[in-house]
Amino acid sequence: MKAIVIDEYGSADRLHEAELEVPKIEADEVLVKIAATSINPIDWKARLGMLKPMFDWAFPIVLGWDLSGTITEVGKDVKSFRVGDEVFARPDIYKDGKRGTYAEFAAVKEDKLALKPENVSFEEAAAIPLAGLTAWQVIVDRLKVKKGEKVLIQAGAGGVGIFAIQIAKYLGAYVATTASPKNNELLKKLGADEVIDYHTLSVANVLKDYDAVFDTVDQIDEGLSTLKPAGRLVSIAGQPTEKQQSVTQSVSTWWLQPNGEELSRLGELVARGIVRVVVDSVFDLTTSGLQEAHQRSESHHVQGKIIIKA
Repeated sequence: MKAIVIDEYGSADRLHEAELEVPKIEADEVLVKIAATSINPIDWKARLGMLKPMFDWAFPIVLGWDLSGTITEVGKDVKSFRVGDEVFARPDIYKDGKRGTYAEFAAVKEDKLALKPENVSFEEAAAIPLAGLTAWQVIVDRLKVKKGEKVLIQAGAGGVGIFAIQIAKYLGAYVATTASPKNNELLKKLGADEVIDYHTLSVANVLKDYDAVFDTVDQIDEGLSTLKPAGRLVSIAGQPTEKQQSVTQSVSTWWLQPNGEELSRLGELVARGIVRVVVDSVFDLTTSGLQEAHQRSESHHVQGKIIIKA
């Protein structure tokens, strides 16, 4: 199969096309012919070698952790899916580093899969798993946001932030977020009640007595300054210091846990129009397409998700 790989850590020009074997599935896995994948910051961080302390993969490495596509093979223990099903998923990160989604096919465990709603395109579905599940698990599972609470979501125009704003509004929260002025109109349409220009204002000087903070940019102190004494903060970008953990507020970190059941619930919200998928740009699954997509993601000027069409 065709795949886009790296043979060494470094800049985006390290990405190139290679021919690899189609993954062999286990009894609890399915094989998916990939229709689309998407770019997340973890992709280029992995390409730079920043994940090596956690995942010491052997080259060549296939990056990518989002997919949508059609099942072409089913393991003998799989009960809920069959060949021909259109699905989407955030697959596991495999130890061999060869099973990313910058490829024609990927193996996915049954419990990580969700059926793609008919009225959601493959491109939209590929944008949901990593960013959407991260937002869902922090807002719903970790922060346990409730109706009427005040929530700050840092960097609302990013892939995770866009989903988090909409999920928090769906739960009935008052939502503040930080963004560049050019993103104000979009974020307010998505449900943000207050958009703060982080270039000119500090949330510490604007927001007080908030119930919850979702830190996506490693600004834990700034987030804590907005919270009530019993408020909650979850970071996906920073590691709280001992001092930050000694405050009266709850402070913790979170790393996404792939979950097909939660992904299915999120897909239903997208299908019903409650949560909107925002696509920044679309590239092809080619060497040049992936290189351009990585460079765009690294620019930090992305509004929504970058999609890769297979």
